[in-house]
Amino acid sequence: MSDKSHDRELGMNRRITRRDFLNGVAVSIGALGLGGVPDFAAPVQDQPPAGAAHARGKAARFYPPALTGLRGSQPGCYDVAHSLRDGTFWEDAGTPVDTGETYDLIVVGAGISGLAAAYFYRKQAGKNARILILDNHDDFGGHARRNEFRVGNRFLLSNGGTQSMESPSQYSEVAKSVLRDLGIETKIFYKAYDQKLYSHLGTACFFDQPTFTRDRLVCGLGSLPWERFLRKSPLPEKVRKEILRLYTEKKDYLPGLSREEKHARLKKISYANFLTEICQADPAVLPFFQTYTHDLFAVGIDAISAEACYRNPDDYGAYQYAGFDGLGLERDHEMEKEEPYIFHFPDGNASIARLLVRSLIPACIPGHTMEDVVSVRADYSRLDQEPSAVKIRLNSTVVRARPGSASGSAQQVEVAYVHKGKLQSAQGKSCILACYNMMIPYLCRELPEKQKEALHYCVKEPLIYTHVAIRNWMAFQKLGVRQIISPGSYHSFTMLDFPVSLGAYQFPKAPQEPMVLFMLRTPCQPGLPRREQYRRGRYELMGTPFSTFERNIREQLNRMLAQAGFEAARDIAAITVNRWAHGYAYEYDWLSDPDWAPENRPCVVGRQPFGPISIANSDAGASAYTNVAIDQAYRAVREQLKAA
Repeated sequence: MSDKSHDRELGMNRRITRRDFLNGVAVSIGALGLGGVPDFAAPVQDQPPAGAAHARGKAARFYPPALTGLRGSQPGCYDVAHSLRDGTFWEDAGTPVDTGETYDLIVVGAGISGLAAAYFYRKQAGKNARILILDNHDDFGGHARRNEFRVGNRFLLSNGGTQSMESPSQYSEVAKSVLRDLGIETKIFYKAYDQKLYSHLGTACFFDQPTFTRDRLVCGLGSLPWERFLRKSPLPEKVRKEILRLYTEKKDYLPGLSREEKHARLKKISYANFLTEICQADPAVLPFFQTYTHDLFAVGIDAISAEACYRNPDDYGAYQYAGFDGLGLERDHEMEKEEPYIFHFPDGNASIARLLVRSLIPACIPGHTMEDVVSVRADYSRLDQEPSAVKIRLNSTVVRARPGSASGSAQQVEVAYVHKGKLQSAQGKSCILACYNMMIPYLCRELPEKQKEALHYCVKEPLIYTHVAIRNWMAFQKLGVRQIISPGSYHSFTMLDFPVSLGAYQFPKAPQEPMVLFMLRTPCQPGLPRREQYRRGRYELMGTPFSTFERNIREQLNRMLAQAGFEAARDIAAITVNRWAHGYAYEYDWLSDPDWAPENRPCVVGRQPFGPISIANSDAGASAYTNVAIDQAYRAVREQLKAA
């Protein structure tokens, strides 16, 4: 079959919801010149969700949640930052034009940590405090992003990044108080999240031909007896026997060691080496397990400690790590979940970001409850308007945050940024950098060298959250599956979206209805050190056009689901690829990171205040969770208010 015929079979020639116009190709800042920096507040889909308030004027043209194609780190949003990193930005930039704006606080980054910083500051300083929030993306929320789809008359929501509140009862009192103030009652999710809808559906594993000799979807992973499940797979008999042994042999592979000594051993060996060296498994089993760690760590089992795998069971219940059952560690298992993984808005934690924006700029997002925030349409034209004391300025890449001001006052901060192709500056009494740790040394070159080194240690984990709107989910119903792991495929995990109905939003419960599929890809490079894998993966991610993503999505779904009647050309209505080149905050692991004293951890050294500048982000807590982002914002605000 010719490439063109194959593309037609996949539906590559079919019109789906609008794709990105740059197709994933980054625009060079040098080629455009500073004056040509694109403004990504471009026209977007103009269909609001049913029952939503209609936006007016400019907002009707600027509505990022409804954009499809390449989202997340949208094309062009990093051009200025990369030029700054590479040392070429200031060569031709000139002097920033002073806007004459003065604020009590300037926040760099409109993610949850940046929004929470503005929230805490305003709560302490009063409603008249003037706050400017700058972000290089075309939407607020950082990784807490919202994806909207319309398939026929059906309106669908999904999360473009941060998914859920995990174990909210364990949040700090500070984070809990924010949820309460925003009107979030976590007990509501016990009713909103339909824990029975998929109860009759299980997990499948897709064995792809390049990795496992032939394409085969095998259902019943985790529910069928292992011998029966493996017998259906295309794995060689020797490999099947080895995997069966690992899961069913309750053997102490570390005899003679105390629990403490076993934990110490597991901390210093990768899970891959644990299987082959300690459990004595044939290395041929590793491809089956390789991507188990992709979702949480954005890297394979070759680069994550066995201890981290033991302490972090799969949130989705798709798989279990083999080899631990006979070690006698059960009483030491500190990570047993007391709460189900259900604390999920229909758009993920984007609703938390939207509630924070509502608290700061009420006119932007009407309503009063956690239920109505789900279905209301945000008016983006209200984000940066007088007379609001708080402004959120999108498509604005900060290039400098320097103590001091044009008047020479050391008690202020000059913040320079590029907005709509223009280099300009504003003054603030305080500044909170709620952006990527790695960029902070380039923004504030006056920082001590030791602090810069600590900030550079963080290498965010690149990942791709793909959402595919399909016209129905009959194929999953016929197969009896809700999720598929695919260890050798382009996307390593596929599942039906979280079944949450909240307020006016009703989740599609019948298989005949449209549905959103979640697909995960982490572009890692097995065999390299963990942080180097993240760097290589980021280069791959940023250089991949949407057409490559789309073709792989269509091919993989066809190969996995065709036996149940799925046809990508017919059944796919829209695709949104949320690419996060700088995704999860870097979390330390015993295998790849030194055992620092708490006060010497890079996140602690890096987040120290620098005069009127403080740092708040999940990087500052070395933990990729929403509550950590909130806690770090609280700390940063306290630092600045205490110094004032």
